[in-house]
Amino acid sequence: MLSGPVPTEYYVALSSLIFVIGAVGVLTRRSAIMIFLSVELMLNAANLALVAFARGWAASGAAVALSGQAAVFIILAVAAAEVAVGLGILVAIFRYRHSADVDALSADNRTQVNPSKVNPSQVDQPQVSR
Repeated sequence: MLSGPVPTEYYVALSSLIFVIGAVGVLTRRSAIMIFLSVELMLNAANLALVAFARGWAASGAAVALSGQAAVFIILAVAAAEVAVGLGILVAIFRYRHSADVDALSADNRTQVNPSKVNPSQVDQPQVSR
């Protein structure tokens, strides 16, 4: 059993494992929400590494330790803004497309018609009710 504080290397190893899980999730998932959550895992892994290194550098001075923790605070604020904006965009896409599948979204973008190249005589005119 360990006695004393947990070594910094253990925190960095855990951070690396969490980051790899997030990277695999980004590369293999099709759901935009799962990709979004995987990116959040990667951000939290970076935060864990920063806090672990700040804890390890605390012996060299408080200013160095606090700079790592300040960086974590800024990253958490950016991540909170990303969550708010990202989830809003995902909800809007889901309402419009009825799917959060990234492959379907990219396929839809490739098959869209360029409005500047459409012949006006081929476009159906809207029916006006009287």
